[in-house]
Amino acid sequence: MANYVFGVDIGGTTVKIGLFSADGNLLDKWEITTRTDDGGAYILGDIAESVKAKMEEKNVAKTDVLGVGMGVPGPVREDGTVIKCVNLGWGVFNAADELGKLLDMKVKVGNDANMAALGEMWQGGGKGHENIVMITLGTGVGGGIILNGKMLAGVNGAGGEIGHMTMDLSETDVCNCGKRGCLEQYASATGIVRLANKALNDSDRPSKLREVQYISAKEIFDAAKTGDDLAMELVDELGKKLGLAMAQVAAVVDPEVFVIGGGVSRAGQIIIDATEKYFRQYAFHACRNTAFELAVLGNDAGMYGGARAVLD
Repeated sequence: MANYVFGVDIGGTTVKIGLFSADGNLLDKWEITTRTDDGGAYILGDIAESVKAKMEEKNVAKTDVLGVGMGVPGPVREDGTVIKCVNLGWGVFNAADELGKLLDMKVKVGNDANMAALGEMWQGGGKGHENIVMITLGTGVGGGIILNGKMLAGVNGAGGEIGHMTMDLSETDVCNCGKRGCLEQYASATGIVRLANKALNDSDRPSKLREVQYISAKEIFDAAKTGDDLAMELVDELGKKLGLAMAQVAAVVDPEVFVIGGGVSRAGQIIIDATEKYFRQYAFHACRNTAFELAVLGNDAGMYGGARAVLD
């Protein structure tokens, strides 16, 4: 029986690769540069060469490898067809087939947020549950939905795009997706900074944030933890938007647990407290007791998810 599996997480600047045992232990991990020149033409070849080199280094035979699971930053159909990854320069093509030919082994491909959710379900904040919704709060807001242990990709690979749920029809600023009023505009790192700068410009209220030259999400949360009124209001507003969005998601998929990850989640319990308060207020009564957890795998979640996807 094959003993190993590879998990791959493609980011805009680096590709993270992990070698796992079949029972879920991360044995080794490393990174290679994401070469996005020439429309990302070299990315899959670079991954294949790196995987082969690691197999040689660790004396792992091809017959000992179950396959490779890979997360990509864009919509992916269940058959591994990527529907444009703008950050990589990719159009529409079957990435699973392409990488499978290069490696001559089984390859599973999914959206990176869905893969991260699968990883957290398997060995992270959602461990012990088979129905989870993961929300990643970073530069944007990503989402991954796992039902009965399986990723919900959707027909167009857009299942779990929670960040682009419309939360405010009166919003005049435009989201990166071209819409207005998306959750991402309020609950991401860039979103809360946008709202902070707006609040500081629109009033002369005292705040520790006025002493900061370039405000970051971390500084907003740090100020809120010290009792800064303006920062506390900003965190409360993020929690309100996120709690409302999660209440709508719960009414559709009714998960066992929400797992909150991404860079912003490093603020810790303050995020859970702000969000859970509003979720309990807005959620349908049957979903009101859904658990909340912080993600624990950090930047490795996508690799774990890739490995788990192959094991499935």
